[in-house]
Amino acid sequence: MADSSSPIRRIAINTGGGDAPGLNAVIRAVVLAALRRGWEVYGIERGYGGLLEGDQNGLVRLDDDRVRGITHEGGTILGTTNRGNPFAWPERGEEGEQRTHDRSAEFLRAFRGHGLDALIAIGGDGSLGIARDLSECGLPVVGVPKTIDNDLAYTDLSFGFLTAVDTATDALDKLHSTAESHQRVMVVEVMGRHSGWIALYSGLAGTADVILIPEIPYTIERVCEKIRAREAQDRHFSIVCVAEGAHPVGGPMVTKTVRAGREEQVRLGGIGERIAIELADATGKETRALTLGHLQRGGSPNAYDRLLSLRFGTAAVDCVAAGHFGCAVGLVGDHVKPVTLDEALRERKFVDPDGELVATARDLGISFGA
Repeated sequence: MADSSSPIRRIAINTGGGDAPGLNAVIRAVVLAALRRGWEVYGIERGYGGLLEGDQNGLVRLDDDRVRGITHEGGTILGTTNRGNPFAWPERGEEGEQRTHDRSAEFLRAFRGHGLDALIAIGGDGSLGIARDLSECGLPVVGVPKTIDNDLAYTDLSFGFLTAVDTATDALDKLHSTAESHQRVMVVEVMGRHSGWIALYSGLAGTADVILIPEIPYTIERVCEKIRAREAQDRHFSIVCVAEGAHPVGGPMVTKTVRAGREEQVRLGGIGERIAIELADATGKETRALTLGHLQRGGSPNAYDRLLSLRFGTAAVDCVAAGHFGCAVGLVGDHVKPVTLDEALRERKFVDPDGELVATARDLGISFGA
């Protein structure tokens, strides 16, 4: 196992959690920057699973040919998963029950056995939490922030976020014409988990009439007031942009149970459909709901996310070269800087209900249902 004084010869990179536009750009940047230093680069497939699933193809050599032309491609050439925590590896018991098992020591042995000197781990709070735990076990690791939710407080932006905003904004733009043609209320549910960044950015850019976010609990009556006010102004359609974590005053976030293979999982989602039903009942307006879902994760990263991904990738390699482990790179102002993984995970980033963006929306006449 390498330490800060050991020469680097061979590094690994993996991508964990939900995918995001820009992952391939980070991979390409890491590979090219590492090759220029004379290092070998390997990709661990499917998060951490490539070293734990007994697959001979779970660790793949990455060279300049393998990463040529992937900066603009969505997804990740290494594959990803949000269920591959080595400290709580999912397995099925003899009677079919789901349980977890700590396989972190096995992962570390496999990592050493392949002669790897350091890991660059790309992921959101869950994946970076795993990276921190592995770092505390002695693994030389550098993290790269990845979440379309933009909810990691230590970095001003995470790659993939602005592309997701572009996708949501484009959907809102297209819905305006059909909403106006049919004189309907269109409710668009976007991602974001417990933060409202995607809804706020896209709702503003896409000129939504109502934006509902977790940070500002709503009442359905206030949303109806906005729709009725538009009706009185001879505007017989409305666009409501709602974050998946939005919830009414005093009420919980909406969840749904979905099948994941042979398992059932409880996930955020369904608030858009619920609001559409309530608005139709309260206003008598024909109302439709649309959930963008994984469309926001897919597709080619925009120019800014490509640039940010490339900056993060090269900065992570710089940290490895300097022996600066147990850290994650992030954007602070105009500069990419490392912070400790503990700092990176210490705080989540939420929309400020009294902040400039919310004030801008209110000045434009947008309702937050409150």
